[in-house]
Amino acid sequence: MLPGEFLERMEGLLGEEYGEFISAYGQKGRKALRVNTLKADKERFLAETVFLLEPVDWCENGYYYGEEDFPGRHPYHEAGVYYIQEASAMLPGVCLEAKPGERILDLCAAPGGKSTQIACEMKGKGILVCNEIHPARAKILSENIERMGIRNGIVTNETPQSLERAFPEYFDRILVDAPCSGEGMFRKNQEARGEWSLENVEMCAARQDEVLDCAVSMLKAGGRLVYSTCTFAPLENEGAIGRFLDRHPEFHLIEPKKTDGMANGRPEWMEKPRKDIEKTIRLWPHKVRGEGHYAAVLEKDAKAAFYKGKELSLEKGTPEKECREYLEFAREYLRIPLEGKLIRFGDQLYLAPFELPSLRKIRALRPGLHLGTMKKNRFEPSHALALTLRPEQVKQSISLSPDGKQVRSYVKGEAFSAEGEKGWYLICAGNYSIGWGKLSNGIMKNHYPKGLRKTQEINS
Repeated sequence: MLPGEFLERMEGLLGEEYGEFISAYGQKGRKALRVNTLKADKERFLAETVFLLEPVDWCENGYYYGEEDFPGRHPYHEAGVYYIQEASAMLPGVCLEAKPGERILDLCAAPGGKSTQIACEMKGKGILVCNEIHPARAKILSENIERMGIRNGIVTNETPQSLERAFPEYFDRILVDAPCSGEGMFRKNQEARGEWSLENVEMCAARQDEVLDCAVSMLKAGGRLVYSTCTFAPLENEGAIGRFLDRHPEFHLIEPKKTDGMANGRPEWMEKPRKDIEKTIRLWPHKVRGEGHYAAVLEKDAKAAFYKGKELSLEKGTPEKECREYLEFAREYLRIPLEGKLIRFGDQLYLAPFELPSLRKIRALRPGLHLGTMKKNRFEPSHALALTLRPEQVKQSISLSPDGKQVRSYVKGEAFSAEGEKGWYLICAGNYSIGWGKLSNGIMKNHYPKGLRKTQEINS
């Protein structure tokens, strides 16, 4: 049931390889997950996992799981121990080569797979701005940033043009995982097939040009820009990069490391062929254990600085005297101080990176880590704070067996009996935090968010 015009174009492009390409659509695609190294020690996770895992060649933390496995129903999913992500979609994050302490932008970030992958490489240091233009998708993005325990992630809901004005030559690295015609997802997404048309391909290509042009002025001289799509259309892939380099000669292509099965970009599919397009990467479903994807790595020349304005002003922190309830909570329940500046919005308190620029003109859904709610003479910690902590970082915690009934009851919102000193406890599924509980008179009151509670059983 693939679109006829799509098949006709692909047959013309692939020639003798077309039969092998089409045969891939009669096979099931492999499902994968990526271990969240912000929260889990990978070797420990692999030693104790109940899933049947095989490594993804191009991503050191990526693993295929078996058809009989359902990691989305396991308590570790709610704890943010891993992110379920299609294997080919892990490639752009690998190509970005994020480093701790950098300023990084994921410009088209929802639902958050690539943002959370970048955050792992940053190891909680630096500033990660995750943007999504559509409000509903931006909310999902924010929820995934929270679930994965990311402290230095800022979630914005803006147009690329608005961000361009706000962050001139600010970022060390930018990922543009561009909205596209989605041809690479046809095997797993029937909806993408129904929405496809040649007109939509052309519309996507024009929009990709606009988004890339916005990214240019936000990238520092010497910075890295990774462009990716999940489509096969040359107009949106090799063509997009060729047009970009024509408009921006201050950029050049870098060839990333390739693994078996990865194919080069195809200069002959361009309106104006250029040899260096072979440095880009195509993933084909008949050549790798993944769906269709394209990635290009671009670097901005070291002398290509144009912005002559002032340094961006920083977001002002909130004085400690206005955060007294939180500081008392931290002294009583946390073993370590959390680094960053406190920012209060009404009764909500956040922890932001010290170098966070002013967000006054930006719609920010998440200006840092949400610490919790300031209430009269007390502080109520957030679910986000729980998910970013490890058991050794708090004074009181309770570990529930990830294979037991009690953890499943917990994520359904049920209280349970417990012994110990009264107060806040970090509730863990095995070694991984999953939420808060508050002990009083031998009963652990459940503070798992009502909106996240499971009405059905999750599998252990």
